[in-house]
Amino acid sequence: MSRKRVYRSKKKLGQIPGSVVYTGERTTNKLFLEAFDYTSKNCTEKELDTVEDSFEFKHTDSVTWININGLNHVTEIEKLGKHYDLHPLVLEDIVNIAQRPKIDEYEDYIFVVLKMLYYDKSQHIVSEQVSFVLGKNYVLSFQESEGDVFDAVRNRIRQAKGRVRNLQADYLLYTLIDAIVDHYFGVIEVLGDKIEDFETEIFSGHIEDDASRKIQELKREILRVRRAIFPLREVLNRIDKNETDLIQQKTITYYRDIYDHLIQVTENIDIYREMIWSLMDMYMTTISNKMNEVMKVLTIMASIFIPLTFIAGVYGMNFQHMPELQSKYGYYIVWAVMIVIFVGLIYYFKRKKWL
Repeated sequence: MSRKRVYRSKKKLGQIPGSVVYTGERTTNKLFLEAFDYTSKNCTEKELDTVEDSFEFKHTDSVTWININGLNHVTEIEKLGKHYDLHPLVLEDIVNIAQRPKIDEYEDYIFVVLKMLYYDKSQHIVSEQVSFVLGKNYVLSFQESEGDVFDAVRNRIRQAKGRVRNLQADYLLYTLIDAIVDHYFGVIEVLGDKIEDFETEIFSGHIEDDASRKIQELKREILRVRRAIFPLREVLNRIDKNETDLIQQKTITYYRDIYDHLIQVTENIDIYREMIWSLMDMYMTTISNKMNEVMKVLTIMASIFIPLTFIAGVYGMNFQHMPELQSKYGYYIVWAVMIVIFVGLIYYFKRKKWL
């Protein structure tokens, strides 16, 4: 278990169930609230100064989306939860960023947790928890920090594009989840490019010294993506089978479309996961082949110099009665024999295609 996970779990040890304790590490984020209140004809967009400013939207006839950034502001989130009658366990899960994707159904609202994935400037995967509360005519979204994948949804609401302004809050929740799932494709594409580039690098033989570290990083990335995405299938299955009035039957079709996209993403994850395991095998095979080539060269060199060393050793002995030592041309004859042996072995190895 990593130090980060141990640290987060320690924050929850000994706490009473329902305790609202922020488990993230970023504690300096400012609280940011925005609200979109719209009907098919009108749209109001506001940046709210306080949580209390959002209370007026609860009982309107229009559809309202209230987005909250800054889970470290626990007191403000508790105020919002009290006004919207959110269960203490829901508030606990909102600020506990180690939650796995899930869905909980309550009498007046549905609570959904999922992960928003993106690459940062250092090309490392960032997994940010996003929580949604779907009510009769509103959607509350909770994010850990500023920056998300909902700009396209905001523009559709502002410009009355698509169906979002003509349908209810359940369709708004669909568009937000769909934006997150669509962004998974971008993450998977980048991850796939990394794997394919590294595969090409291994095949070309230009392997860097930190290749094994890169493979381990790819493994961690794919496991992190898999951990964030796979449980979402269960969430969408439960939405498809739900019996609540908060999600209309005609909207279920759209959620099924998200499920189809998610299946495509998970299939790609499985493929890339197998490719990463194959990369390690390829890397080890390549290293082994290089070692075999080195050993082959050393063996051939040893095979060439063994007979030469033998001859030099024999005539390097200090016996007095060695007939060849008295020969006038003995030195030249030994050199000739050694050269012939050397050339003959080279020719033999070439013919056998060992060189």
